[in-house]
Amino acid sequence: MSTDNDKFIVKGKLADNERLKAQSNFLRGTIEADLKDDLTGGFTADNFQLIRFHGMYQQDDRDIRAERAKQKLEPLHNVMLRARLPGGVINPEQWLVIDKFAAEETMYGSIRLTTRQTFQFHGVLKPNIKNMHQMLNRVGMDSIATAGDVNRNVLCTSNPVESEVHQQAYEWAKKISEHLLPKTRAYAEIWLDGEKLQSTDEEPILGSNYLPRKFKTTVVIPPQNDVDVHANDLNFVAIAEAGQLVGFNVLVGGGLAMTHGDQSTYPRRADDFGFIPLDDTLAVAAAVVTTQRDWGNRVNRKNAKTKYTLERVGVDNFKAEVERRAGVTFAPSRAYEFTGRGDRFGWVEGVDGKFHLTLFIENGRILDFPGKPLKTGCAEIAKIHKGDFRMTANQNLIVAGVAAEDKATIEKIARDHGLMDDGVSAQRQDSMACVALPTCPLAMAEAERYLPDAVTQLEGILAKHDMASDSIIFRVTGCPNGCGRAMLAEVGLVGKGPGKYNLHLGGNRQGTRIPKMYQENISEQQIMDELDTLIGRWAKEREQSESFGDFVIRAGVVAEVIDSAKDFYA
Repeated sequence: MSTDNDKFIVKGKLADNERLKAQSNFLRGTIEADLKDDLTGGFTADNFQLIRFHGMYQQDDRDIRAERAKQKLEPLHNVMLRARLPGGVINPEQWLVIDKFAAEETMYGSIRLTTRQTFQFHGVLKPNIKNMHQMLNRVGMDSIATAGDVNRNVLCTSNPVESEVHQQAYEWAKKISEHLLPKTRAYAEIWLDGEKLQSTDEEPILGSNYLPRKFKTTVVIPPQNDVDVHANDLNFVAIAEAGQLVGFNVLVGGGLAMTHGDQSTYPRRADDFGFIPLDDTLAVAAAVVTTQRDWGNRVNRKNAKTKYTLERVGVDNFKAEVERRAGVTFAPSRAYEFTGRGDRFGWVEGVDGKFHLTLFIENGRILDFPGKPLKTGCAEIAKIHKGDFRMTANQNLIVAGVAAEDKATIEKIARDHGLMDDGVSAQRQDSMACVALPTCPLAMAEAERYLPDAVTQLEGILAKHDMASDSIIFRVTGCPNGCGRAMLAEVGLVGKGPGKYNLHLGGNRQGTRIPKMYQENISEQQIMDELDTLIGRWAKEREQSESFGDFVIRAGVVAEVIDSAKDFYA
């Protein structure tokens, strides 16, 4: 780190997480000892936090927490694991293995597709944790660095059409993921029974104290913004010429999390630093990460994300430091346009003549429901599928690389198991929620369990105003941490308490605008009443093809958020 830039380092007493990381022996802690402790189903002291660096969060079933307390039992501790799956690509053999594990060794039996373009297991009890990691390892997967203060799972547009450009972009997503991974052997030693080596760990990119806060990276292929670039710290926007990837525009400093009641926190769009050729990709990725590593706020974790570092030190200063560290000069950004961010449902033919079937999975929850055995259907497809699966950042699943002669067989399986339904509305397809209750310890309100009924009510409102063929980007998150990406929705609900949400309006369909709070701490019924009134106005007053988010800004319902630091709370 250059001493000339000491002025950009935040001084003061470090947050306790910094002590925890420094004393962790490169993320080992005493996790192994905790695993052997059968007096509790959970992890103790620092290990509660350290297991996040290994891809797990300790949780419990909040629906039964009070009842267990009455019985003088500790909460039903278990872990949620998030797999590392750059670009969301998984082969059928891997799918069948995770399907079996979910059914036999988790409390809930489901596979959960997430907004981080990977899958999660929920409800894994302590005796099954090591088996889970070893199962993933046997089929070429892991959960390294999918949580904690590191670069997390790298997203990549699930483009089912331009196969050659997608393949090239996907390969870069994998390279970036590997380049930015922690180098410690802790994961292998603890979970895979790897040989224990003394003091060989070095972290040339992440540093011995790792990053000040979580860090998210994407590779996106215009015109689809399906990864929501403005929700992420670092984004590589693919620029193609003549069907070949030639480089990336680099966007830095996006993020959606905030804290209720703390106006020093806010969602923020990413800044465009400029264009780089492919050969500079890894150097620039490392330079952005190390600049954030050295300049990020280690005193106040609420202001530790990259977005706040850019606001504090200035975008130009941050960009100049990235150029210095990477040994590059950003060229002017190449032209690109985002036209949408939804998935292309149904069959689409790629440029290679293969077909891709995008399945709508409400809330990303793959489970056998009454009359809709989704999990069985996915497994049946995996048994015969010769291509791969792609998880999308919108919680859906693509059966990719299907030969023409196999289409009918796969479609029949999908329809027989409720994975294809021609009656699913555009509104339902454009809606999304985080997991929230009962498993997430941070949730203040329902999200996943509330979404289906909320969408049904919203469909009714649209139909009432003769707008049934239209849709609104609608997202619900159970707390202000941003997992459901409600702060890039046209209508975003952020949980405030049981049955209460902050209602935000005014994002756009391209995912390039932050919505503004319209009503605070209101009930589900109040939300629908407000939307009924506003959708009625939209139906009568809209300009040709005007989206709901654009309408509420033009009509003055809410002001446009241009500069979040100044406008979001104004």
